[in-house]
Amino acid sequence: QVQLVESGGRLVQAGGSLRLSCAASGRTFSSYRMGWFRQAPGQEHEFVAAISWGGDSTYYADSVKGRFTISRDDAKNAVYLRMNSLKPEDTAVYYCAGTLRGGYYSPSLFDYWGQGTQVTVSS
Repeated sequence: QVQLVESGGRLVQAGGSLRLSCAASGRTFSSYRMGWFRQAPGQEHEFVAAISWGGDSTYYADSVKGRFTISRDDAKNAVYLRMNSLKPEDTAVYYCAGTLRGGYYSPSLFDYWGQGTQVTVSS
């Protein structure tokens, strides 16, 4: 089992950058596929990015491709989301999630979730 805690969300102007962090507890963190999802008010969880165990493969939603970068540091039990060129439509609560199962894009495939961190992008 893994516990996840996100940090780094805040208010930022459009065009700015943020780095979200997700700290994980548990001795087997390196075995987990990790993802970032976001949820805007009144919306479902939306896939943002995911990374394979080992970090060899990354996956992105079309809406963030080229602007966001997911990475992981297994020595620190952490996963990161670097967000550049932020837009007002990126405003949401961002969640870190982990899974031992296959697949990357669906929230239903992720079993462990953090509490979320708010990102607000002003125009």
